[in-house]
Amino acid sequence: MGAARLLAKGWIIFCVYVGGLALGRAVESGVPFGAAAGPILVCVLLFGAMGVLFIAGYGLSAGHVRPLLPGRFSLASLLPGFNELVFIAFTLIAFCAQIVHVPEVQNSAVVDAVEGAIRFAVVGQTELENALIACSLDGGRLFVAALSWLLALIFLGSALSRIRLAAGIVRLERKQRPEALGPQPLALALGIAAVVGIQLLYIGSAYSLLPCGILGGLWGDAMIGLGPLMLSYLLVAALTNLLALGPSA
Repeated sequence: MGAARLLAKGWIIFCVYVGGLALGRAVESGVPFGAAAGPILVCVLLFGAMGVLFIAGYGLSAGHVRPLLPGRFSLASLLPGFNELVFIAFTLIAFCAQIVHVPEVQNSAVVDAVEGAIRFAVVGQTELENALIACSLDGGRLFVAALSWLLALIFLGSALSRIRLAAGIVRLERKQRPEALGPQPLALALGIAAVVGIQLLYIGSAYSLLPCGILGGLWGDAMIGLGPLMLSYLLVAALTNLLALGPSA
């Protein structure tokens, strides 16, 4: 749950997700898959490498970037944990729902029930609906947001059930690789970021601030489909680091 790893994971997932959305939009508009995939892949690699380069600089300053010696390299270190696997699976579900438009499914009673339940539980869902109506946008965006919030709440509940174990692992990792910011400033920074994310997405302040061009573009689609899941992951990271400060973790 270090800052460098969180930033790297978030940036890579964001770049891949937006790249996938751009490719799906291009294919849907009639551009051949091969012609669209090349330029989009180059953009994803360039933006991803740019972000990872800055993050690696932060990790290098903290002493976290070390040569991959045979004694330090193992297959287990490359495999994602259970929370990461669940997050990836839920992200793929939200992505598939966002690029595959099925009017018969989106107008069904099940979809109306999911949207109604999320509208009751998430304040920002109503704000998003008002923003989409004002911009004359739909295209299944409301259902994608409801599905993403549902998956985010499931992920949050699953991760919180194992948060003490995760906090204990963080404490053990910090004995070998101390965090550059320090445990208290890192927990404070993650807490502030989580509060800002809750205000922007859960409360829905971001939807009214974005112009229609951005809300209906790739940035808006990424925020609608990926935003709730990334917010839930950020909340888990903030709570884990906060709990790791105590001696009982």
